[in-house]
Amino acid sequence: MSVTRRSLLAAGAIAFSGALGALFAGGSPASSRAARAAGGYGPLLPDPRGLLDLPAGFTYRVLSRAGEPLRSGEGAVPANCDGMAAFDAGGGRVRLVRNHENRATAALRVPAVPGLTYDPGALGGCTALDLAPDGRVTGERVALAGTAVNCAGGRTPWNTWLSCEETEDRAGTSGYDRDHGYVFEVDPARPRRTGAVPLTAMGRFAHEAVAVDPYRGVVYETEDAFVRPFGLFYRFLPDRPLGGTGSLRAGGALEALRVPGLADLAAVDEPGAEFPVEWVPVPDPSAAATPIRHQDFGPGGITHAQKLEGCYWGGGGVHFVSSYARRGEGASADHHGQVWFYDPRRARLRLDVLFGPAADVQLPGDSPDNICLAPDGGLMVCEDGGGAQYVFGVTAGGEVYPVARNADDIGAPGAPEWGEFAGATFSPDGRTLYVNAYAPGTTFAVTGPWRR
Repeated sequence: MSVTRRSLLAAGAIAFSGALGALFAGGSPASSRAARAAGGYGPLLPDPRGLLDLPAGFTYRVLSRAGEPLRSGEGAVPANCDGMAAFDAGGGRVRLVRNHENRATAALRVPAVPGLTYDPGALGGCTALDLAPDGRVTGERVALAGTAVNCAGGRTPWNTWLSCEETEDRAGTSGYDRDHGYVFEVDPARPRRTGAVPLTAMGRFAHEAVAVDPYRGVVYETEDAFVRPFGLFYRFLPDRPLGGTGSLRAGGALEALRVPGLADLAAVDEPGAEFPVEWVPVPDPSAAATPIRHQDFGPGGITHAQKLEGCYWGGGGVHFVSSYARRGEGASADHHGQVWFYDPRRARLRLDVLFGPAADVQLPGDSPDNICLAPDGGLMVCEDGGGAQYVFGVTAGGEVYPVARNADDIGAPGAPEWGEFAGATFSPDGRTLYVNAYAPGTTFAVTGPWRR
């Protein structure tokens, strides 16, 4: 994947920061000029429906909205749409699996379907959508229920989804009957095949996302912790690597990344900087008495990072995101986002992209968050902050351009106040971008002249 190469690094980091500052100006003439200067597909045009602003030539379809009936008749579409993946269902059909990051106070729970429910007191989980070749929704149903705060996750090489709970709540808190903080495997085609079984050996912590090495079967995991001690970057070594659906239940070993001499990834501010790494066994993956990030990893300590988010495999290694770091919250430096690359063949970690404030640009939100590969080899990044939210693209050459904006800032009658974007993922043929508006929960399909 060329976005990780040195052609992007120093110049690309400046392009990220400089272009983003102009692009987030809210559709002003300055933002239009910035969009053209940064490449991409041109300025975003206000949507008369007040839902989703897109460049000229692009259109969207609303696939699903929170509160509407599930086509399965199991209840209403749940709230707080988050991580998502698209799977090839054959014959031009697509199957989406979508997380719902529901906490104990969620207004629209994932219906507790028998055989798919882990904890009846928990309101999160996943739903699956079936799409016809023309993009129409032909089915929508519960795929996992009774889990909590299902944030992101990742797909497996055998075409299942690993859904991550971003919580460490125990039984007896928040109305829960069972402990939470696990990863669950979901078969979007046959959910009952996987059921609702926590993959306990992969650790109990505030999971964000995972990525699976398709050659070695190692599973990489990010921990979203914004209060000190910050989260860790993990790898899980399965006892049955690449064993197919259900194989991760067989157990394995959980390890955490240590960069010798580096306690906090936020301290690195030079794109292209590389470091040798060590992998340290996690003392107690179950966190029975102490959360993992608080545990004693020995004389060398462990390497933390504030707000670890998206995680995906590409270019022979795993990419992961630190959404931000703030000195005022205990980080060793300030940044508006880092994209890291771990090369397992060389056991080296590299900082590929740094988002401000090195270029004196203050971004209006916590960016980036969810991230995925684009058809042109660059990235699609979901913003998570306040006010109008964006999906923006990054070319392999480091140019930043707007792709979509929620329309809560244009004053359209009846326009909802959207939350963050999440779950960006492309169809298997690369022709459609699927993305969620977190709140009110809405899943969009965006089509247009995507570059390849």
